[in-house]
Amino acid sequence: MTMFLTIAVVVLIFVVIFQIAKASEYVSVLKGEDISRKQNNKVNGFLMVAFLVLGLIGVWYCNKLYFGKTLMAQESASVEGARVDSMLWITIAVTGIVFIATQFILFWFAYKYQENDNRKVFYFPHNTNLEIVWTVVPAIVLTVLVVIGLRNWFLFTGEPPKNHMEVEVTGKQFNWIFRYPGKDGAFGKKYYKNIDDATNELGLLWDDQLGHDDVITTTMYLVKNKPVKLIIGSRDVIHDVGLSHFRMKMDAVPGIPTTLWFTPRYTTNEMKEMTKNPNFVYEISCDQMCGNGHYSMRGVIDVVDQEEYDVIMAKQKPKYLTTFPEKDPSKPVDSVKVAAKMAEPATKPIAKL
Repeated sequence: MTMFLTIAVVVLIFVVIFQIAKASEYVSVLKGEDISRKQNNKVNGFLMVAFLVLGLIGVWYCNKLYFGKTLMAQESASVEGARVDSMLWITIAVTGIVFIATQFILFWFAYKYQENDNRKVFYFPHNTNLEIVWTVVPAIVLTVLVVIGLRNWFLFTGEPPKNHMEVEVTGKQFNWIFRYPGKDGAFGKKYYKNIDDATNELGLLWDDQLGHDDVITTTMYLVKNKPVKLIIGSRDVIHDVGLSHFRMKMDAVPGIPTTLWFTPRYTTNEMKEMTKNPNFVYEISCDQMCGNGHYSMRGVIDVVDQEEYDVIMAKQKPKYLTTFPEKDPSKPVDSVKVAAKMAEPATKPIAKL
């Protein structure tokens, strides 16, 4: 029913516009084309100025109404993300000034230079100096913006400080897998053919000793004021690690690891207070269309102090031990199995001839 009403309203609008156009043609015939055209020019010139004023008021009002609901109303949650905010504000300032100036000139000229029998048309086909100015100035401004962007990009994707931590982020349809190196500080090897969603979602090589203490989690735990390097990959299609609160993003490409680093500024609890939202969580989203469940590909990031992080990680079991619990040295030995093992004969009985 709603669809039918929508179609009916659209058709009715077209009919009304068509009838107004036809009526305007009839009026032109009765009054004469010249008189009608001049009157229309005056009306259109006035409407241009009205549209300019109302449009600028509308832009200001919408900004006032909705800016507080955007992430730009919040500070960047990472030190490096503040550079992105700064770059964005500079871009908005430059393009905003140009936008307002060009729109004002466009609509004001439409009003000021409407048809007038007492005005002589000035033919202005070419001006080399003017063309050089409007070509060179935008080129310089855009070059400066690009240089600033490249400088920030090389920082984010370059080498992090020596005291950084590392987290491997793997995207798959339609969630994220996070892996942390153990006490050895190194990740174990993995092979895509070993992937098994039930027991080995990353395809870890169990014979690699470096991977025996690797921890896999469904929540990314980060430490406030400690740089973190993300080693990003994908199990299936191209995803994109979107860290909107930290002002960062990076593609997750199958077979081609990418990296990104940043330094969290506020813990999750501090952001709850700053945003006055007790349900606030840092979010990792997929910013690349990756399939039917793309909308649900969301992960949670928990930023904590170093002490709390140490407690959380101490409670995590390495993936190797959760897959092979019998090899867990902290697990109590089953006395029944031990007794049965000890009761077995030391040697096999000799077969009778």
